[in-house]
Amino acid sequence: MSEHTVQDLENQLKPLSKNGFLAFFQKIWRWWLGVWYNFAEKHPKFSHILYMVFFFIVFSEGVTIWQYIVMTFLPYAFAGLNNGPWGWPNVPIPIAGDQAYMIFGDVQGLGYFIAFELAVFTAQCINFPLQRNITYRSHGNPWYQAMWYFIGWVLVSVFVNAIWGICNVFFVYWGWPDAVTGLIKTVITGGVSMVIFFFIFLVIFPDNNKVAARKKARYERLLAANAPAEKLEAAKAAYEKAQYKADLSNAEKEAHTAASQVNSKVMKYFAHVKKAEKLAADPMDTQEEKAERDAKTQELFESAAQAIDVKIEKEQAYEAVKAQATAE
Repeated sequence: MSEHTVQDLENQLKPLSKNGFLAFFQKIWRWWLGVWYNFAEKHPKFSHILYMVFFFIVFSEGVTIWQYIVMTFLPYAFAGLNNGPWGWPNVPIPIAGDQAYMIFGDVQGLGYFIAFELAVFTAQCINFPLQRNITYRSHGNPWYQAMWYFIGWVLVSVFVNAIWGICNVFFVYWGWPDAVTGLIKTVITGGVSMVIFFFIFLVIFPDNNKVAARKKARYERLLAANAPAEKLEAAKAAYEKAQYKADLSNAEKEAHTAASQVNSKVMKYFAHVKKAEKLAADPMDTQEEKAERDAKTQELFESAAQAIDVKIEKEQAYEAVKAQATAE
């Protein structure tokens, strides 16, 4: 029997909003977290891929929408700079009425180019922290990662601008409205960028466990080859650093999973108790049915209590891993 009480279970749940509308969605969210983490526990590899792809697409599409909204209105702020084609290489395309092909610039003018670059840049400022902290849960050096992200963004921008430059000369030649071309530009540049950035993220936000495994293998190879002490020491330090990041990432994930499991199981217990109380008031209720419900109540209580113990254990383990950095 568990030493936990019903009050212990109640203490695990954050109070729901007093607003009935918000409380309804809070209940759904808590239920979903329980379902997800139960699934993740049974299918760890597949759930990890599913989680990563889902959030990558959601955040990428979200900033693409932001980019489109900005491009719908911001060009008007720089309308005074749109005095004809501006940019490089400014090569006329005969089949598009000699409209100028641009990579850096825009056939509609400098103002439109500035607006587009500002829209894209602000989108990346939103995208980077979301992808780093939520999608990939990276614990690497943020400044180093931001630097490579910026370099990647510049290179990707050159590539997508080269593609868009070809499309844009025809849209301008055909006289398509700005709202339509802005949408098409967002889809083309955003879609191509999203695919390329998925692979860039795998490089700048690597799987900490795989990195630690590679560092360990290298250290062991050097050890077996009787490498010089200085080289061994450097390889060992690199391995230990990578292993710490892996341990921190794993402990954080396990603590978060355990907390969500508690929410799910405690909610399931109280939902069953509430249902059992209603059924007990039914005059047609039998002793056998009551005994069966009581057994189920006890089973759900023990499951929730055990989840609390696991949560405490995982949280302590996470704090212990974090403390290692402070101690060092």
